[in-house]
Amino acid sequence: MKLLTTANISRGEAHKAINAMRKVFDPRDLRPGHAITATFGLIEKTGNDRRLTGISFNPSMDKAIRISRNDTGVFKAHRLDRELKEQVVRLQGAIKTSLYAAASQAGLPPSLLMDVIRLFSWDVDFQRDIQSGDTFNVLAERSHLEDGRIAHWGDIQFAEMIVSGKTHRYYRFESHDRKGKARVGYFDESGHSARKPLLKTPVDGARLSSRYGKRRHPILGYTRMHRGVDFAAPRGTPIYAAGNGKIISAGRKGGYGKYVQIRHNERYATAYGHMHRIARGMRRGKRVKQGQIIGYVGSTGRSTGPHLHYEVLTGGRQVNPLRLRLPSGRKLRGKDLATFRSVRTFLDRRVASIPAETRLTQR
Repeated sequence: MKLLTTANISRGEAHKAINAMRKVFDPRDLRPGHAITATFGLIEKTGNDRRLTGISFNPSMDKAIRISRNDTGVFKAHRLDRELKEQVVRLQGAIKTSLYAAASQAGLPPSLLMDVIRLFSWDVDFQRDIQSGDTFNVLAERSHLEDGRIAHWGDIQFAEMIVSGKTHRYYRFESHDRKGKARVGYFDESGHSARKPLLKTPVDGARLSSRYGKRRHPILGYTRMHRGVDFAAPRGTPIYAAGNGKIISAGRKGGYGKYVQIRHNERYATAYGHMHRIARGMRRGKRVKQGQIIGYVGSTGRSTGPHLHYEVLTGGRQVNPLRLRLPSGRKLRGKDLATFRSVRTFLDRRVASIPAETRLTQR
């Protein structure tokens, strides 16, 4: 409404156009960056005053919304869908300077790269393990228009990373529970889930700035035990729950500043300190899921700059999160395992038969 009224469209006219739009598109789905075109015509009686005759915009590359005024003065809305072509592509690369540079060179878009990082985050420490010569190989769905322009990327079907000579390989597999509800996950060659009880890094794109162990405290000045790891990241970067669990503490806690602790099971708990703010609704007793945002990176408490102080506790005592060996997650069995093996064979053949795109420019 505000966007239209700032273009000198009366509230009454804007209201009528928006009501027409609702029949084909929810105005709440408009996002910053969507370009909206408004057309006007002169009112015949005066020849000078103008009135709104139409609105058009493209909410996505494959959709167009057109709202026009008919001869009786009533707004009508239409949605035009452009046909998309689906394909599966393979993208691979070798790391020379950084994973991000290699991904860009291979044509892996940032959104898909983040999916890859999250998929391997239980096995690979992206702050310490990645080095020159490591490789990745990804099979993913992609949709494009007839003219070749990419509309959007779909699911990763297969992903492989070779890090420090060790191969990590996962396949997408969909199964169903007893109620028929679909369960989608990624599994290694043996049918073990990629998902582990705890994430290795509960914040995206962060730099490991301080390890577990003795160090000279940057504020207090003396040497003391640092019973966690610090991840430097810009203020406001989302912090994720490392695993499913229940919040047992949320609020200010001395030198930790704004702090959250999550109890995951009888053995493990995790703690997060120096938050800029705790996410809305995160309070003691709240149950959270792995990957759910619980707060945002900050510098509260005894801190010299924005970072996350992260701790893993076993039996109430802090342990080194970087050396923690976690039990494996879900294991496929019976019919699910047999079906998965067929899917794995199919995807292996696809990986072998589809040439890799070494450079992909999105126009």
